[in-house]
Amino acid sequence: MGIHSVILALMKTMKALLEAMRLKAWTKNLFVFAALLFGRAWSADAGLATILAALGFGLISSSIYLLNDSVDMKNDRLHPEKCKRPIASGRLSGTTAVSTAILLAVLTMTASWILAPTLALVFTAYLVKQVSYSLKLKGIVILDCILIALGFVFRALAGVAVLYDMGISIKLSPWLVICTFFLALLLGFAKRRHELDSLGTGAVEHRKNLKEYTISLLDQMISITAGASILGYSIYTVSDRTSHEVSPHLWITIPFVVYGVFRYLFLVYSAGQGGSPDRILIKDGPLKLDLILWVVTVGIILFRDSSLL
Repeated sequence: MGIHSVILALMKTMKALLEAMRLKAWTKNLFVFAALLFGRAWSADAGLATILAALGFGLISSSIYLLNDSVDMKNDRLHPEKCKRPIASGRLSGTTAVSTAILLAVLTMTASWILAPTLALVFTAYLVKQVSYSLKLKGIVILDCILIALGFVFRALAGVAVLYDMGISIKLSPWLVICTFFLALLLGFAKRRHELDSLGTGAVEHRKNLKEYTISLLDQMISITAGASILGYSIYTVSDRTSHEVSPHLWITIPFVVYGVFRYLFLVYSAGQGGSPDRILIKDGPLKLDLILWVVTVGIILFRDSSLL
């Protein structure tokens, strides 16, 4: 084999590896910035530390994706979309994926233990949860979605932890954590609904616990979690603690959250989407615009009120 063929093979493997790491799913790590934004820890050092924490979380989550796809390789081949993934399609070997997953996890964990031990504790807890999910717990109905939702809570806690390691104490409002949890739970139930609806009779072959879900049950849980997400955020914005420690005007941003949740429900029920929340966020224009307007409005409110608190 010539040097040109070797380089070409390495490039194909690297391309498949990066695809399997699901870099687009790193948009979930925006939750890491919650502590920085709502904790008013506005400094260059705090911002850089939070960015590094988000990158670290991205590497940890990518290692889990590689492990999970290696474990699910046979089942993914039965799915009309997941069969195209690098490992399921054979473009990336399971051995390469698992080896890379271990390397990413070890390097990220080592760096975090040295530089930010509190953040490392969050990474460790997340890693244990995800490995347990990939190997066993994802087969337990309802608990599978709860564990997925907890991943978003861990992301928010990572933002708090890295600031704590810098000597900045931030206390996230319980209502903000509750809102994050229910919003993530909504995404999880919508994903299960999409799998059940799109795969039809082949759903159980792809994911065994789908036989215990029904469309009507998932619809009820989606409605409950959607309402709880909006209610949790609304209570957060008008609570006394938020008014005194963050801003008394955050309630102005409630319509953006309401529209975002309802737009997502529209995409799930009217557009047949919901299988990949991160892909929806990247591709759906109205949802992206809503998120941008929410961030800008929150930023303006917090900067405007910074001198009053």
